[in-house]
Amino acid sequence: MARAGENSRGFMRSTCSQGLPLDGLKNGSEMGINTNRRALRDINRGIVGAPPYPCGINKSKVSNLQHGVVARRPMTRKFAASLATKSQTCHQETNVRLPPIGNERRKPAIPSVPNSHVFDASNDIDVDDFRSADDMPLPMVDEMEDVTNCELKEVEMEDLEEDEYIPNINSFDSKNPLAVVDYVDDIYTFYRRTEDLSCVCPNYMSNQFDINERMRAILIDWLIEVHYKFELMDETLYLTVNIIDRFLARQTVVRKKLQLVGVTAMLLACKYEEISVPIVEDFIMISDRAYTRSEVLEMEKLIVSTLQFNMSVPTPYPFMRRFLKAAEFDKKLELLSFFIIELCLVEYQMLKFRPSLLAAAAIYTAQCTLRGFRHWTRTSELHANYAEEQLIECSRLMVDFHQKAGVGKLTGVHRKYSTLKFGCTAKSDPALFLLEN
Repeated sequence: MARAGENSRGFMRSTCSQGLPLDGLKNGSEMGINTNRRALRDINRGIVGAPPYPCGINKSKVSNLQHGVVARRPMTRKFAASLATKSQTCHQETNVRLPPIGNERRKPAIPSVPNSHVFDASNDIDVDDFRSADDMPLPMVDEMEDVTNCELKEVEMEDLEEDEYIPNINSFDSKNPLAVVDYVDDIYTFYRRTEDLSCVCPNYMSNQFDINERMRAILIDWLIEVHYKFELMDETLYLTVNIIDRFLARQTVVRKKLQLVGVTAMLLACKYEEISVPIVEDFIMISDRAYTRSEVLEMEKLIVSTLQFNMSVPTPYPFMRRFLKAAEFDKKLELLSFFIIELCLVEYQMLKFRPSLLAAAAIYTAQCTLRGFRHWTRTSELHANYAEEQLIECSRLMVDFHQKAGVGKLTGVHRKYSTLKFGCTAKSDPALFLLEN
C-alpha cells in the first residue's frame, strides 16, 4: 500500500460491482460531492480545455490522477492487485500494447447500473498499456493452466504405469466365495511365515541306516502313478510327499516298510484333502497285498503321533496357485509348471529349497521354456517375493531334470505328462539357455 500512502488524499481503495479492488480511484460519493461522469472522463483523459474542475477537486488531486495513473482501456484484475504493492511511479510507455491476460476466460462485464454513485465501467482506467521498469512479463493464464494440466497428466500417467506393474490378481475371484478374497492376503502371509515348519533337513537320509535317497525317489515316482490312477486332487500328492519326508526325518525305517510308509502317508493325505477318500483295502490292493489292514492302521497311528497330528502345513501347491495368478497364466504355462515341480518331488536334493521358492522357480522356468528367453514380471516378483537372481540356481536344476525326464527308470512323471489329458507337456523342449552363465 506504498502507493496509497504517498497519495492518501487522492487515492482511496474502492471496489467494483464484482467485488474486485479498484486501488487508486475514488468515486463521487467517496469525495463527498456529486460529480458527473463527463467531468471525471475529461479529467482522466487529460483533455486540454476541459470544463472547470468540479467543486471539491483541486488541481493537485487532478495532477495526481493524470500523472500517477493514465490509461485508455478498462482496468484488469492483474494490475489492480499489483497496484497496491507497487512503490514506484508507473511511467507511460507509448505504442506498447500487451496482450490481455486470460482474455478467453475473463468473466463477462456486468452492465453498469444507472446510478451516479456507481463508477461507470466503460470509463474505468486501464493500465495494460503501461508498465514500470521493474515489471516482469508473466505467462498467460491459459499457458499456466496448460502447464499445470500437463504436470497433472504426467503424474496420472506415472500412477497408471505403476498400476500396470501391480494388477489386482484377486479381481477375477471377487464373486467367488471359495476364493475368500477378503482374507487371501492374510492367508498367504501366514503360509510364508509358517512354511519353514514343512521343511526338513536336506540331509536327513544320513540318519537312516537301511534306506537312501534312491529308494525315496523310487517310492515317490511310484506314488505319483498311484495318485494319477486314483484320480486324486493335486493337493493330496504334495501333502503325501511332505508327510513322508517329515516322518523319515524323525523316524528310522527299514526298507521293507518304506512302501508301507508311502501308502499310509497317502491315506492320511486323502483324509485331509479329499472328499471321497479311498478305503484301506484300495491301498492294500495297489501295493500288491504286501501289507495287511492292521499294519496299515498301526503305521497310521505311528505317523500321526510322530508328526503330532500336524497335517496343516504349506506345501508348494498353494504357492503354485497364487504365483500362477500373478503370472497371468494360461493352460500351457500351468501344465508345464506342474510338470517341472513334480519332477522336483522325486529329487532328494530339492529338499534344500523352501516350498515357495520351488513354486516360483517352477513358474519362472516354465515361462522361460515357453517364451525362449528369461521372463519374470514385476507382479510375479511382488507376489512371490523372489527376484530373478534368487531363482536361477533352482531353475537350472529344474532344466536339468526336464532334459533327463524321459530317460532312466524313474519316468513316472514323464509318462503322466505325455498323455493328451496333460497336453503332451513332457515333450516340450527344455530351456537350455538358462544353463549358460
